[in-house]
Amino acid sequence: MSIYETKLSNQLFIWLFLIFGIFLLTSCSNRITPSLRNNPTISPNEPVDYKNLNNWAAHPLKKDPSDQIPSNAPDQRIDSLADVFFIYPTTYTDDKMAMGWNANIDDKALNKKTDNSAILYQASVFNRYCRVYAPRYRQANIAAFYSDDKQSSKEALDRAYKDVKAAFQYYLKYENHGRPIIIASHSQGTLHAGRLLREFFENKPLEKQLVAAYIIGLPVFTDYFTAIKPCKDSSATGCFVTWRTFEEGYIAPFVQEETRKAIVINPLTWSTDTTMAPATLNKGGMLRNFNKLIPGLVQAQIHGNVLWVNKPRFLGSIFIKTKNYHIADYNFFYENIRDNAGVRINSFLNQH
Repeated sequence: MSIYETKLSNQLFIWLFLIFGIFLLTSCSNRITPSLRNNPTISPNEPVDYKNLNNWAAHPLKKDPSDQIPSNAPDQRIDSLADVFFIYPTTYTDDKMAMGWNANIDDKALNKKTDNSAILYQASVFNRYCRVYAPRYRQANIAAFYSDDKQSSKEALDRAYKDVKAAFQYYLKYENHGRPIIIASHSQGTLHAGRLLREFFENKPLEKQLVAAYIIGLPVFTDYFTAIKPCKDSSATGCFVTWRTFEEGYIAPFVQEETRKAIVINPLTWSTDTTMAPATLNKGGMLRNFNKLIPGLVQAQIHGNVLWVNKPRFLGSIFIKTKNYHIADYNFFYENIRDNAGVRINSFLNQH
């Protein structure tokens, strides 16, 4: 039966749109060339007031998408053994850069997009065991990752990190009270998370409070940290995990250009073993439907600097041509990450 003879659901159309549209925009590859203008950022230069709950995409004192749980998740309980400080990925993908190099922190449309994507599908993975903190920040436009204007790109990313840092300092001073901490991030968020870990944790007293860091979606090269090590197994603490997801057999051009070795942890085994981890180890990933975890969605194998997975099968998947699964770095392994956070937190508490 042809596509025109089949009445695809609205959900499938949305999924296809996300794959072909949002994915191409949020991935940090040279696929689009924005109209780079010399207009200054419209965002205010003054510090963000993180006492204001409106300046948090997720916070324990507000109801937000990070509170949601997939309806068929095997464990529906909520606990707060630790805190997660989550730094969301690039959602400011406007190729006209209407807000300049950095997004306005109070742009309602962009905040809604962020909340209904990264906060719902990624930050929520930690709510089983953690209080979730995710600050809004003046994120850099997607162009900052591939523009020829290196100085403006650097300034935009530095400006974004300045907000992340300020939010974390506020969290430490008024919210943490010595509790165990998980640092989690995706894509642009991982760039900022790496800086945060080096500035506040590595060889610092705060390192003793680090349960683990889930810094996903950008390469973390072997020489990036000096003291914080890759997690050696599923229960290791004070360490980090990282991966980038692509279809098996595919090596993206920008990956081919990498000259340094990147750390890759397989989220189905929580190790650097390059053996194929079968889909039977996948406790539940998700596609577009947040409320439907799919056990065995993908298998996974480390290959060089990336993680290879099989192409997931669903109605309409034959039309998906992209082999870069950046947008699904969390989705494909949702329940494995959710469960692993608890394993590491309990291991941390037992050690302390």
